[in-house]
Amino acid sequence: MAKIVGIIFGEVSYGDFNFIVSRESNLQKGQYVKVNHEVYGWILAQVVAISRYNERYTLNAMAGTTSPKENIASERTVANAKVIGYLDEKGMLKSPKIPFKPGEKVYEADNSIITRTLNLSTREGVYLGLLEGHSSPLRVYLNPNRLVQKHICVLAKTGAGKSYTVGVLIEELLEKKVPVVVIDPHGEYSSLKYPNNNKRELEMMEIYGVSPRGYENVVEFTPDLNLNPQADRKLALDVTKLSVRDFIEMLPSKLTSSQKGMLFEALKAVHAYGKYSLEDLIRIIHEFENKAKWNLITSLEMIRESKIFEGPPVAPHDLVKKDVVSIINLRGVQPDIQEIVVARVAQELFDARKGGKIPPLLLLIEEAHNFAPERGFGSTPASGILRTLASEGRKFGLGLCVVSQRPARIDKNVLSQCNTQIILKVTNPNDLKAISQSIEGFTQDLEEEIKQLPPGVALIVGDVVEQPIFVDIRVKRTKHGGTSVELVRKNRRKKVTTPMTFESIWKRIFRA
Repeated sequence: MAKIVGIIFGEVSYGDFNFIVSRESNLQKGQYVKVNHEVYGWILAQVVAISRYNERYTLNAMAGTTSPKENIASERTVANAKVIGYLDEKGMLKSPKIPFKPGEKVYEADNSIITRTLNLSTREGVYLGLLEGHSSPLRVYLNPNRLVQKHICVLAKTGAGKSYTVGVLIEELLEKKVPVVVIDPHGEYSSLKYPNNNKRELEMMEIYGVSPRGYENVVEFTPDLNLNPQADRKLALDVTKLSVRDFIEMLPSKLTSSQKGMLFEALKAVHAYGKYSLEDLIRIIHEFENKAKWNLITSLEMIRESKIFEGPPVAPHDLVKKDVVSIINLRGVQPDIQEIVVARVAQELFDARKGGKIPPLLLLIEEAHNFAPERGFGSTPASGILRTLASEGRKFGLGLCVVSQRPARIDKNVLSQCNTQIILKVTNPNDLKAISQSIEGFTQDLEEEIKQLPPGVALIVGDVVEQPIFVDIRVKRTKHGGTSVELVRKNRRKKVTTPMTFESIWKRIFRA
């Protein structure tokens, strides 16, 4: 039997209602409730505000002319609830067109009506964590097809749990055998190979219903094995797939018309070889008598020194395999070389997917603001292809996930195409403005909630849910590779053990 938490009173509108909270209830802001409508049946709502008042507690009462018992008896708690809606016979979420009657009882919502109404899927979905605002643990499962096919963005300030949340997402996609290619500028995700051994997190696993696990089907690539010796294979790009335009976008210096002409002629010459190297291209340009060749040669030699075109090329089918996560570890690689790698990998994956040569996949890009910056912050070789993927990728089964701590610096064309937003704590006004511009129906209330979010709690908005929800992100099965380095270690002193709350544990996990 559902628990009664209050009774509706006063003027009632279509979108919200006020109710007197019963004295026995421990109702909290954000909690879900339900009301039985005489026409539509059960309707789900969410408490958005709670206030207390006492009409007897006047200046006279404060002066002691009334007894404490009288003051307590006259105290009232009033809640305001926003109507979410009900499911019609087709399973579509609808808003009531007739308000509730004053006097209707308000009940605590059960797991079943919340799951169905908010479209939290079933156990076949992607399990991100527990629903905030519900008295009993309720797992949030999101539809994996909607999540991947329509693009995702994960946004948060430093230390709010962005990389941790992405790690949970990758674990779930591994469980669903979805191919994922991860652009990892800081080498944070190779730890997916190893089970979680963090004592604090192990204590929380029972609450979330997970257990430690390392994944063997994680393959790590890197352009430089000297920088990242733990990688499984060297990432080498195929120079023979580069056009004149690709070279022009890739080279660090802007080419003159004369230099573009020499590059075009040199490429025509080396194409006759069939297979050729960057060294062959430089050798042919050396033969030209035009003095402008030296700046062009210098730019090409800078790329040659990075060794990203040395060795057997990694093809798209090497990166994209069912039930495999491929990590491109760019830790220690120069930023301009990282941009070239991202541009070429994204372009080759897109071309291969359009031709049906690889299975559908998710391309996940960490620090996306560095590779697809907003126009006022410059451009990179990857800017164009990432805009194309954002607008056209879903047609061909190539999902995009952009991850950033600076939403204001991401190309708005890319950000606005992400139909699922996973947002953790953000406080920067420019970043909040960028988020509000990319999300339909983003309200001032949501903005305030985002600014106050504790570590490990995310707002999820978009096609995968019927309305914005807050999720307490679950503990990772795997080891977390994104923890901050302690510069100064405190003296370890024995102290009395006290029970730890979720918030205190998450603060330690995400210590920035």
